[in-house]
Amino acid sequence: MDTQSLYPRFSEDEFSRRYSSVRAAMLEFEIPVLLVYGTPPFANGELLYLSNYPSTREAFLIFPGESEAGSTLFAQMYNHIPAARKVSCIADVRWGGPDTAAAVVENIEQRGLAHSRIGLVGNIPTHHNETLKRGLPRATFIDFTPRMLQLRLVKSDEEIEFLRRGAEFCDRAIAALEREARPGITEHELVAIVQGSYLGLGGRSTIHYMATTPMNNPSVCVPAQFQSMRVLEKGDVLLTELSAYYCDGYPGQILRPFTIAAPPTPAYQHMYDIAVEAFSRIANVIRDGASSEEVLDTAEYIHKAGYTIYDDLVHGFGGGYLPPILRTRRTSARPAPPFTFKENMTIVIQPNVITEDERMGVQVGELLRVTKSGVQSLHRLPMCFIECDPRS
Repeated sequence: MDTQSLYPRFSEDEFSRRYSSVRAAMLEFEIPVLLVYGTPPFANGELLYLSNYPSTREAFLIFPGESEAGSTLFAQMYNHIPAARKVSCIADVRWGGPDTAAAVVENIEQRGLAHSRIGLVGNIPTHHNETLKRGLPRATFIDFTPRMLQLRLVKSDEEIEFLRRGAEFCDRAIAALEREARPGITEHELVAIVQGSYLGLGGRSTIHYMATTPMNNPSVCVPAQFQSMRVLEKGDVLLTELSAYYCDGYPGQILRPFTIAAPPTPAYQHMYDIAVEAFSRIANVIRDGASSEEVLDTAEYIHKAGYTIYDDLVHGFGGGYLPPILRTRRTSARPAPPFTFKENMTIVIQPNVITEDERMGVQVGELLRVTKSGVQSLHRLPMCFIECDPRS
């Protein structure tokens, strides 16, 4: 089998589309070269977009405005280079040496671009920024990250297909929890259930936020980033937020609550119903051309129902945690910047409805594609409050 059969990769047409759009934007800014930085786990989006390489330590891509044949990828660590050459669509992959930024400076000098306007993309650490500025004192550095972000928000058909596959892995994880979560296991064992459902199929874990608490005396209102040794008991509620990659950078995301060996209590059922109604109302206003203000108007329903939120309400997804990142007006630290939804953006609607005392909450949601007339889920599982092991 050839390398492209062994490792998922977009078509040549897809990369040509990306390169053309990025180079057109570079021309607008009069930038002859980009320095694109990536580091795991969640700061890889722009690097992955152009190189197909999900950096394992850190990496710099030198992306010139003329042709992709001139691109160079510097990766760390040395023993990661063989795999990087197989996965990346960039032909020239090199070790970044003891100092990756210093290797970039030398390459820029060799290209005769040391006096140029240079676009910087990604969360470049301070020490690397200092190396670049010290090594290229006559260059003019331009923050090109916001422009790259705009280019990545609208997804191609190929990207959406990759996201569907990520969504399928997430659906498998939810189905596995429904089958296997039960009294007597720990929260850590929930992680094994989730990851075991897709790792053997080529999926990769992104997040597995989960938390459990008794429904009759709750103390948790949002899925947790770290699981504990707590043992699940009959009458618990399990809150989840799960993402799994198909090919790095293309995950689904699904959020469902579960009960353990008991039906939801009336209080939890009511809160769940409010969360689903909030999800439905928001989904009904988002479409091509809709504004963030319309979403915020609709989200007031949660507060009028007597609840508030903890997690973000809506966010872009696919190649990073993307705009728009919206809460409700009452829970926002500052007014949300204006945003207009466009066809083929991918977003997560995820109302995390909680009590004001932050002791009780549920969360529902999933990854959706924006269409001309509304939104379309990339997941196949129904919206439901799942009861695990009802026979216990």
